[in-house]
Amino acid sequence: MWRKSSHSGNDGSHCVELADVGGGVGVRDSKAPYAGYLRVNRASLRVLVAALKGERVSGGG
Repeated sequence: MWRKSSHSGNDGSHCVELADVGGGVGVRDSKAPYAGYLRVNRASLRVLVAALKGERVSGGG
C-alpha cells in the first residue's frame, strides 16, 4: 500500500509516496504513479532523508 508523505504540498504539486516493495522501499511521484517507482534499501532511504533534512548520517547502503 502506498503512503503519501506527510510533508507533501497541500496543493498536490510536491507529492511523494512510499511503499514496502520486495525487500526495500518504493518511492514514486503521486502525480504520475503509472511512471513507475524507484526501489531503494532502507539504509539508503534513511541517509537520503537525513541529507534532505540537513543532518549527517553514516552507514548508507
